[in-house]
Amino acid sequence: MYSQHVQGHEKYPGGAIPIIPVPPANLNSSFMYTTSQVSGSSLHWSSGLCHCCDDPANCLITCFCPCITFGQIAEIVSKGSISCAASGIVYGLLMGLGCLYSCFFRSKLRGQYDLEESPLPDCLVHCCCEPCALCQEYRELKKRGFDMGIGWQANVDRKSRGVMLPPVVGNGMTR
Repeated sequence: MYSQHVQGHEKYPGGAIPIIPVPPANLNSSFMYTTSQVSGSSLHWSSGLCHCCDDPANCLITCFCPCITFGQIAEIVSKGSISCAASGIVYGLLMGLGCLYSCFFRSKLRGQYDLEESPLPDCLVHCCCEPCALCQEYRELKKRGFDMGIGWQANVDRKSRGVMLPPVVGNGMTR
């Protein structure tokens, strides 16, 4: 990192005080995105591509009706500019070519969270194993604090309200 020379600082060798860049405190008004600005490298996914059974309910839904999972992912990744229903319908209408549409959202998700492109490029991951890719993206968003069933706007509202704590009650009556 960069350093600043200051005379009379024996604590640091040669009088150089290290200056460490700090990422901005609030990158997005609704959600804090985890990035690796300081390290300069991409972050790992929170779960592997083939760990579909970590969330069995989502795994079943994705296997039998991937348009639902894709719709939920697309709404969150696009920050509500595309509704879950609209993106799910487009995905369903594309039939076997939905993997080409969904790989765009994987790339966008990776860009938002600075995730590594692994184990293969985004389009190959979606073309070779579409259900696994959708499940991994769903789990990633869930781990980052999104409630996938309520959509973008409800997640924003929930985050803006903050966490409500119950009032503190004393230990009985005292005299």
